[in-house]
Amino acid sequence: MFDQALSGIRVLDLTWHIAGPYCTKLLADYGADVVKIERPGGGDPARKMGPFLNDEPHPEKSGLFLHLNTNKKGVTLNLKPQTGKKIFQELVKDSDIVVENFSPRVMPGLGLDYQALKEINPDLVMVSISNFGQTGPYRDFKAAEIVEYAMGGEMYSTGIAGREPLKLGGNVVQYQAGNIAAIAAMGAFLGKEFNGDGQHVDVSIMETQAGTADRRIIYLLGYSCAGVITTRWPPPREAVRMVILPQGVYPCRNGFVNTLSLPQWWPRYLEAMHMPELKDDPRFQNIFSVEAGLEFDAIWYDWLADHDKEELFEIFLNAKIASAPVNSPGDLIQSPHLKAREYFTDIEHPAAGKITYPGAPFKLTGSPATNRYPAPLLGQHNEEIYCEGLGYSRDDLVKLRESGII
Repeated sequence: MFDQALSGIRVLDLTWHIAGPYCTKLLADYGADVVKIERPGGGDPARKMGPFLNDEPHPEKSGLFLHLNTNKKGVTLNLKPQTGKKIFQELVKDSDIVVENFSPRVMPGLGLDYQALKEINPDLVMVSISNFGQTGPYRDFKAAEIVEYAMGGEMYSTGIAGREPLKLGGNVVQYQAGNIAAIAAMGAFLGKEFNGDGQHVDVSIMETQAGTADRRIIYLLGYSCAGVITTRWPPPREAVRMVILPQGVYPCRNGFVNTLSLPQWWPRYLEAMHMPELKDDPRFQNIFSVEAGLEFDAIWYDWLADHDKEELFEIFLNAKIASAPVNSPGDLIQSPHLKAREYFTDIEHPAAGKITYPGAPFKLTGSPATNRYPAPLLGQHNEEIYCEGLGYSRDDLVKLRESGII
């Protein structure tokens, strides 16, 4: 019996930046034997992307790269020369899954497309992640995070009504695409285990935005079923006809707090604020009055300014009001709930030292995710993979390095 859910599955990782590396990171964290292949010299471009440890740029100290490549072994290999192709093909023979996120023309141009690799390993599952998929009129287009978010349809409904659409912060598109690619990889692998046939998995990042497990599915169905085009929402208080109750994100003494309310919760707010007299105040008898809302705002904001978000969370919890503090990264790391669940984990890296990382996104009681090793140094496992695995000698490695192959 293997210790982890995916132990024994061998993955070749040709990915770079975020979407592909996050896909293979998920597989590695749950036990797959992932070998990350980087180009000699520079490696994954994510090595040059911040944040950097102590804000000092260094290819072995990129927080992004370190997080996305834990539990992977790393080698360098130039796929353009014939010798590089030959070495890669040798690795493919004993692999279960190959994951790449180059432009669709790259792997065929190298003579390493799925059909070519299938001749070497008929059971192989190959996952290709690209901006718009392997086919279609957009297949060779380049794209950035904001482009994929906009073209996938979600930006149309993100933001405030009457204003321009907005993109969610960070790289949510890339991580979502990587997550879906990991699911697709395991689905194809299980299909191979049951049916005996490998296959090519085509992941279009745009399509992961056009119809996945979030609210845009409802919007798409609303249009296809009823011709309804869902627009951006108005500010919270306008959305409920200027209801007197707080609705949305508000500043407090040490940050922000979010509340969601219903008209019948008016007494709960007065209880939470220790202001029961407001229930009989003539200014607040019509909870849908614009004037009442503005009058209450003056009291509400003043009261919030005297409380911390953690304190407000407890107050609203006891009053049975839906609310939550708006947590910063520091708040998350110190969260008592996440500490109790042992979500964050410390990993020692030979160049970066000990860093706290986000943990696995879900827990398996019988085969939990573990941190076997940190992200690899550039070419760290060349000798292990090429000499011990493929039978090359150390002298061979020296020659391959001198010729720019590794």
